[in-house]
Amino acid sequence: MKVKRGARQEFTTVSIPTPLFHKVEAHIADTGFPSVSSYVAFILRMLLTEMKENGDSKIDYEAKLIKKKLEDLGYS
Repeated sequence: MKVKRGARQEFTTVSIPTPLFHKVEAHIADTGFPSVSSYVAFILRMLLTEMKENGDSKIDYEAKLIKKKLEDLGYS
């Protein structure tokens, strides 16, 4: 869906565990991201773009990328 400049963009709610929210919140401190939601949207866009560019939509690829992102946030 294309959004015209100046048009109001629609949003929805995605729930994540509270401890993960707090880890992301700490991770983005002093980064310029105004909220956890904006950071998560940025990461998801980046992930989807990377998958599309690589032409890879395999579950293994997604799992590896998600695992890497979670490790970067302090999960092992």
